[in-house]
Amino acid sequence: MTILFHGARKLDITGQVDDFWMLVRGDGILATGSGKEMPTASETVDVDGRWMVPGFIDLHGHGGGGHAYDDGPAAIGGALAAHRAHGTTRTVLSLVANPMAQLRESLGVIADLAESDPLVLGSHLEGPFLSPEHRGAHNPDFLIDPSPYRVDELLEASRGTLRQVTIAPELPNALDAIDVLVEAGVVVAVGHTDATFESTREAFDRGARLLTHAFNAMPGIHHRAPGPVVAAFGDDRVTLELILDGRHVHPQVAALAFREAPHRIALVTDAMAAAGASDGDYRLGSLNVTVRHGLAVLSGTSTIAGSTLTQDVALRCAIDNAGVSPADAVAAVTATPARVLGLGHRLGRLAPGFAADAVLLDHDWQVGEVWANGLRIA
Repeated sequence: MTILFHGARKLDITGQVDDFWMLVRGDGILATGSGKEMPTASETVDVDGRWMVPGFIDLHGHGGGGHAYDDGPAAIGGALAAHRAHGTTRTVLSLVANPMAQLRESLGVIADLAESDPLVLGSHLEGPFLSPEHRGAHNPDFLIDPSPYRVDELLEASRGTLRQVTIAPELPNALDAIDVLVEAGVVVAVGHTDATFESTREAFDRGARLLTHAFNAMPGIHHRAPGPVVAAFGDDRVTLELILDGRHVHPQVAALAFREAPHRIALVTDAMAAAGASDGDYRLGSLNVTVRHGLAVLSGTSTIAGSTLTQDVALRCAIDNAGVSPADAVAAVTATPARVLGLGHRLGRLAPGFAADAVLLDHDWQVGEVWANGLRIA
C-alpha cells in the first residue's frame, strides 16, 4: 500500500519546499517532490497548505498523561500516547535515580518494549551517577559513583537498548565509565554536575557528546569560571539539551544558546507524569511532586522536578518567544536529536529512504495530524 501526501509546505533541516508531495510505502518514504505532477497511490492525504515537518524526537522525558515511565508497561503506554498526540513520534525513556535492582528491572521493561514498538528508541539513565550538590529531583539516597561493575550491570540489563547515560564527570571512576559506555555505543551526557570548565572538556575529550538540560543542575556561566555550558558551546562535537518551557531557561538565554551552538541544540521535554495532564500531586521516582499552574516542584520545596512540557510547546516557545527561526527550531526537535543518537541516516528528515514520520501543523504551529512509520497515530 502507498500513501501520497500532497499540497504541503515542507520544512526540515534541508529547507522549506512549498507545494511539496511525499510518497510513502510501508514504514518508509519512497519519493518526494514538488508541483502538480505526482505519482499515483493507494491513498492520498491533502495537507492543504499546512506545514509538514519530520516527527519529533524526545531524547529526555520521564512520563506524561498522568503516567511515569518507571511504573511498568501499561503506564509507559499511557505516557507515550499523550506525547504522540503532541507530535513526538520517537522517544527515549528516561529513568531517575532508584535502587540498582529497580533500575535493572526498568531497563528490562524498556528493552522488551523497544523490541515490540519501533517508536521506542531505548532508555536513558539520568540517574544514579549524579552530583549530590546538583541532584535536582533525584533521591540522594540512590546516588552512587559509576564503578565499572555497576556500569556493566546496567548495560547487561538493558540488552543493548541503553541509549543515553547522564554522568557527573567529577565523580570517582566517572571518566573510566565514560570510556566503557562510549565503547558500548551509549551516548554519554554531562549533567547534574559540579564540574568545572576544564573537567567538562576532559569528559568531552573522553567521548561525552551531550549536555543534559543545559543551564539546569550545573554551575552557571561566570566570568572567571565559565563552567560546563561554555565548554559545550566551544566544542562542535557536543549537543546541548534545552528544556524550553519558559521556566527552566529564559527564552533570551535559549536564543543565546542557539546562536552560540548552531545546529547543536536539541529541545527536550524532561516531562514528568503531569505533561498533558492536570495539576495535582504526583510521584517522580520515589519523590513526591506538586504541580500547580503547570509548574512541577518537589513537594514542600521550590526545586523544579521535571516539566509538564510537550515537544510542540517547546517548538512554539522557540519560534514565538526566543525568536529562533522555524527551520532551526524544527531541526532542534527532529534532525539534531536524530544525529545525537546516531540515527540521522533514517530519522529527522522528509526524504527518500527515511522513516515515514511526519507532523502536520497549522500556521500557528499547532499539531493537526501525527504519522509514524507510515501510520496515523494521532
